[in-house]
Amino acid sequence: MIRLSDYSDGTLCGELLRPEHRPLFEAIGRAADGLGVDCYVVGGYVRDLFLERPSKDIDVVVVGSGIEVAKALKKTLGRGATLSVFRNFGTAQVKWHHDGGETEVEFVGARRESYSHDSRKPVVEDGTLEDDISRRDFTVNALAICLNHTPDADGRERYGRLVDMYDGLYDLEDGIIATPLDPDITFSDDPLRMMRCVRFATQLNFQIEEETFEGLRRMAERIGIISGERIIDELNKIILSPVPSIGFVLLEQCGLLELIFPELAAMRGIETRNGRAHKDNFYHTLEVLDNISRNTSSLFLRWAALLHDIGKPRSKRWDASAGWTFHNHNLIGQRMVQGIFRRLKLPMDERMHYVEKLVGLHMRPIAIADDEVTDHAVRKLLFEAGEDIDDLMLLCEADVTSKNREKKARFLENFQLVREKIADLAARDDYRTWQNPISGEEIMATFGLPPSRPVGDLKQAVKDAIWDSKIPNTHEAAFRFMLEKAAEMGLTPVGPS
Repeated sequence: MIRLSDYSDGTLCGELLRPEHRPLFEAIGRAADGLGVDCYVVGGYVRDLFLERPSKDIDVVVVGSGIEVAKALKKTLGRGATLSVFRNFGTAQVKWHHDGGETEVEFVGARRESYSHDSRKPVVEDGTLEDDISRRDFTVNALAICLNHTPDADGRERYGRLVDMYDGLYDLEDGIIATPLDPDITFSDDPLRMMRCVRFATQLNFQIEEETFEGLRRMAERIGIISGERIIDELNKIILSPVPSIGFVLLEQCGLLELIFPELAAMRGIETRNGRAHKDNFYHTLEVLDNISRNTSSLFLRWAALLHDIGKPRSKRWDASAGWTFHNHNLIGQRMVQGIFRRLKLPMDERMHYVEKLVGLHMRPIAIADDEVTDHAVRKLLFEAGEDIDDLMLLCEADVTSKNREKKARFLENFQLVREKIADLAARDDYRTWQNPISGEEIMATFGLPPSRPVGDLKQAVKDAIWDSKIPNTHEAAFRFMLEKAAEMGLTPVGPS
């Protein structure tokens, strides 16, 4: 285990560089030496070395032209590497192909950046290493390790020397997220850093330093100049964190949540009337999200947990006898999903429909578990949930957050009965992909009906009869039953039957 106290600014720590990357770093250093420029591996890779976390991203800062160093490296590595140059951004990427796989390195020249008040695009100028480090978002990301093999002016070894201008190691040791400069400057320069601040605190389970947090509050409105695509990328990383509730509580406390996700912010708070109160739906939702996150890494199943009660603020009503009610909040929430996905720049495809389905159905297993677990009810649930039945059950079990231990245990036991019934029925007949053997078109053709309520009633009657095991799941049996039911309704076939 790494002892951070063994390291400080100027310490040689080349032994921390991951063994699989050392040949690459040595080659980068020699390429830079050949061009007479200084170069450093910086940012998240260095941070994660000290935290002993895996890291995919390798960023190298060159005090000079990063593109020229990347070109020299490509020449050294030959066919073992590919080079991509992005001159408009002054950056280059080298992909190194080796026995362990593929490693990507981003090269950039040291620079300083500034943003005008209403712009997302920075003004970029060449700068020193100090300029580049100072523009980093947080002290824990402002660490650098020198890769040059040539000694310094005093003849001291430089390869592997740590540069820690803003005491990032101390903040790593204390579990603190803080900005290198005044947070107002850091967050004004690039307001997305406010989302990144919350994201790192969530992923690393660090505390946000007090003045940095106050900077979040002061600068929150500036998030409005950031594109939705950049914001949702950070929000998804928060959702995929081990304990995502940390991030949403921080977003709410600093004022960002109301700006980027007002539907979720609207769920916070408790209203009391005549001594009767409802639970805080915001914190309940976060508890459900944490519960399900212990059992799945699926981003969109976690999104379903986050949105499962999103319709409650719009459905909340006071009833003098029943107290607070949220009737049909699942269906209201289901209708809200598409608008939320569109505004947040989430994918408008089958993943959205998956979340819609789970939000709309999440009350059904609870209703079944709270009543008699019948074949009919479970067959209907299997039909409507289809291949997503297992995810739906995970969501519903995560939704049990009662502080009453006996009530919680009873619900979970009943859910187990539902699961057993699902397994039993699935073994007998595959209702996940079940189709009614009688279609609406066949009913209309048989009785000469236009699209109308009797068509739907007959189709539902056939479905219920099959689900209740009154008739076999065959077209012949279903057609006979349809004729009998139609006769009770006063309908007769228009042709030979």
